[in-house]
Amino acid sequence: MSQAWVIRSGRYGERDTWALANGVSGGGWQEVPDLTRCQTREDVGAVVATTFSDASDGTLANYTGQLWALRGRIQVGDLLVMPLKTTKRIAMGRVTGGYEYLAGQPDPSCRHVVRVDWSVTDLPRTAIKQDLLYTLGSVLSVFAPSKNSAVQRLERAFETGEDPGQIPFMTHKPVGDGPQKRSLGDDDDVDEPELQVDIDEIALNQITAKIAEEFAGHGLAALVGEIMEADGFSCIVSPEGPDGGIDIIAGRGVLGLDQPRIIAQVKSGGQVGDPVVHQLHGVMSTQGAEQGLLVAWGGLSKPARDSLKGHQLKIRVWEAADIVQAVLRSYDRLSEDTRSRLPLKRVWMLAD
Repeated sequence: MSQAWVIRSGRYGERDTWALANGVSGGGWQEVPDLTRCQTREDVGAVVATTFSDASDGTLANYTGQLWALRGRIQVGDLLVMPLKTTKRIAMGRVTGGYEYLAGQPDPSCRHVVRVDWSVTDLPRTAIKQDLLYTLGSVLSVFAPSKNSAVQRLERAFETGEDPGQIPFMTHKPVGDGPQKRSLGDDDDVDEPELQVDIDEIALNQITAKIAEEFAGHGLAALVGEIMEADGFSCIVSPEGPDGGIDIIAGRGVLGLDQPRIIAQVKSGGQVGDPVVHQLHGVMSTQGAEQGLLVAWGGLSKPARDSLKGHQLKIRVWEAADIVQAVLRSYDRLSEDTRSRLPLKRVWMLAD
């Protein structure tokens, strides 16, 4: 069984598109020279100590552990997971080539890489259970998640598009064979992602999970209608049950008849397919709506995304991350009932 790795593409996802387009993962540490000649963790440590001579022992150990993972621990066939900051989704693929130093790469932050076949590029975060999202929310750039049956669950998510959650028969086992045999416990100073979490990302994941729990089904349409009303629209939310493809009718003005007039379809289940896009476009035409809103909590299928490219000036999509941001933007203007079901508070802290 292969190992699983998480590699981030920059604090703000600045290498997300580049990594997917070029079939690679890694980057960062632009000050560090080529590590190809390093054969051991100690070799990498010596390079790191020279490069960051003023750094603390803890920082040197942290950098050494992550760079050694990239240089020597990640192997062909391993599963690689990349949480995307730009799209708020998750990319997954198999490692096809070990460490390379791209000396000719003009951007020095894109030189330390491994090769990856990205066969999944848009897995919704809602497909991953909260405990595993917490692990993936580490601030570490390179690490091997192992707690809570992470490897087996990520493999299952890679194969099926859904995290099965904790399963009793899933246990941690050594992986690999022969002289390269590896244990999930190797380099424990690196692979403890829960000790170094990205607080902002963890908070957003928790809010996402709470919305999914409290506003499932028709409740999500009611929440979206309330957000739109907070933004100045007059809304009619269809009652629960068959709705003919119309969950919300919204417009400006006292009667809600002024432009822009919007038809919204709200889907709280799995991925939305291409037929829903065509249905929304047809309903907009028959109802005389200038704009459409497709709420796809579980994301969109590739055919649906392709169809929407021809309607970008008429239809907007809100996925789970967009709904969370809309809630945060309008939270103080939402109803008391909604705020009681989704209790949030602002916390000020020092920026990193």
